[in-house]
Amino acid sequence: MTALDRRYDTQIHRRVTRTVMVGDVPVGSEHPIVVQSMINEDTLDIDAAVAGIIRLAEAGSEIVRVTTPSMAHAKAMGQIRQELRQRGCTVPLVADVHHNGVKIALEVAQHVDKVRINPGLFIFDKPDPNREEFSPEEFAAIGQRIRDTFEPLVTLLRDQNKALRIGVNHGSLAERMLFTYGDTPEGMVESAMEFVRICHELDFHNIVISMKASRAPVMLAAYRLMADTMDKEGFNYPLHLGVTEAGDGDYGRIKSTAGIATLLADGLGDTLRVSLTEAPEKEIPVCYSILQSLGLRKTMVEYVACPSCGRTLFNLEEVLHKVRNATSHLTGLDIAVMGCIVNGPGEMADADYGYVGKTPGVISLYRGRDEIRKVPEAEGVEALIQLIKEDGRWVEPA
Repeated sequence: MTALDRRYDTQIHRRVTRTVMVGDVPVGSEHPIVVQSMINEDTLDIDAAVAGIIRLAEAGSEIVRVTTPSMAHAKAMGQIRQELRQRGCTVPLVADVHHNGVKIALEVAQHVDKVRINPGLFIFDKPDPNREEFSPEEFAAIGQRIRDTFEPLVTLLRDQNKALRIGVNHGSLAERMLFTYGDTPEGMVESAMEFVRICHELDFHNIVISMKASRAPVMLAAYRLMADTMDKEGFNYPLHLGVTEAGDGDYGRIKSTAGIATLLADGLGDTLRVSLTEAPEKEIPVCYSILQSLGLRKTMVEYVACPSCGRTLFNLEEVLHKVRNATSHLTGLDIAVMGCIVNGPGEMADADYGYVGKTPGVISLYRGRDEIRKVPEAEGVEALIQLIKEDGRWVEPA
């Protein structure tokens, strides 16, 4: 495919990666992009943590992350996992480990399916405000200390066939990376690659990489550079996408979408989390909406609707709500609601079903490009449901 062909290609071609198993969930380019989130309950509160994980799993989170900031939290994960299994919840669990966390990671790895580490904090040395540079010898010595500390965890995960996320955060780069590369995507990438290379040398490949930042442009640059760097060095590890600390409400959703969807459209990304300052369950619909809008997963009805204009023959917003309320429990369908006959049939040509204003007070129902019948507007939604039933594509709402 030429560069010009790619420019006008309507298909998203995902970067080819290896498959990494997180519990029984495969992450990689041969599989659907995985949706995940993180509970906000204290891990030491076993009952609350179990309830939070179950809520997320029921909302559609296919992997759930839990923070483990201390050894007590790490040990609590054993009780949490046992309780979840007794209640029939088998969602894969990820432990989030930060400052000087190798002992915590070694403990919690016994109880979870994946461990997430932050390279900038894995060996945390208090910054020296008077330092001006790191000598090559100091840089190498810290690198050796990282390897010596990291190797037992890598060996354990390798031997137990569990997964690791190397999760770089723009806001927590190690001091020596900041002095050497600055507060840049290059520094983020080198921070991750140091750990990737150690894993490779130890023959451990169940790795997922993330390069999160709170500003979408930084996040975009870091992920693109990370993918290019891995590809050049022959590493085909999956990417976990996210804009960290995106905030809440519409802006948090838009900010997350700006970063995540842009990379997905480039073919980058194999699992994702939308980080909102809201109840974690509210992140899941945003994830699925991003994936559906790009045609990467089909988990809900796709609604096509015109913005309304002077030609519109009914209250489009009101009718769209009625159609959505009646059909939103279905999956795998495209339903168009169009205000008039001028643009309707053409703009909704790819939809499975169409609801179009024909003349004042009259609705035309379409199956694909074919007009099936005309009905009074008051009967339009029920007639649409009946058409879907006739085609055997209707299921009763739960």
